[in-house]
Amino acid sequence: MLDARFAKLFDLSGRTALVTGGSSGIGRAMAEALGGAGAHVLLAARRQDALELTVRAMTAAGWHASAEPVDVSDRASIAALVERLRAARRPVDILVNAAGINQRVPFETLTDDDWDTTMAANVTGPFLLTRAFAPAMAARGWGRIVNVASQQAVRAFGHSGAYGASKAAIVGLTRSTAERWSAQGVTCNALMPGFVITPLTAEAARDPVRVAAMAARTMSGRNGMPDDFHGVTLLLASDAGAAITGSMVYVDGGFSAT
Repeated sequence: MLDARFAKLFDLSGRTALVTGGSSGIGRAMAEALGGAGAHVLLAARRQDALELTVRAMTAAGWHASAEPVDVSDRASIAALVERLRAARRPVDILVNAAGINQRVPFETLTDDDWDTTMAANVTGPFLLTRAFAPAMAARGWGRIVNVASQQAVRAFGHSGAYGASKAAIVGLTRSTAERWSAQGVTCNALMPGFVITPLTAEAARDPVRVAAMAARTMSGRNGMPDDFHGVTLLLASDAGAAITGSMVYVDGGFSAT
């Protein structure tokens, strides 16, 4: 039987978590973990239909969840979300920046719009949300920020020039956020997924040769799945991870170690 002292380390009852990209893929898995640990989860994404489906699924499981439509590539949309939450007097204790896009085209064909949209969604959005919510977390003496980065923050993959640059920026944002607020009880860390089968990787996953090759490069012999992010989410978003901050946490089956 799990000792109550250790169970309490992961208990998020009474906490509110905002999860961007929370309606699918890694973001949804992270939202499920937070909801299962007792947090009220605010699911934030562009597609209202997908949000509603996820909210219904989480509610059916007995967890607390609600939908907050937002486009993280749009400053006005983010500002509206922040204002709604402030007006509702719903403080955000846990911020998960999981939303992201990947323009899979050769570097030389990247357009200005491709670049700007990728940076807006993958870097500026997380920055704006962090700036909006971290000071209040610090004032309360407790907060958790988890950014979803990528292997491509530290190594180059084909046809992902803008995406790789944006994820390298997220690593830098994570460190600067941790430096600013860790002493006030607000930790900030970044997850470094390997190749995970999600809607974001659907195009690449249609190539069985590539999927097999990526799995062969791991130590575990398999590619990642969204459920692999349940445990690490709870660690970084709870009291259990109070001494972990400014870190890049690899969730990749050993891919980065080969």
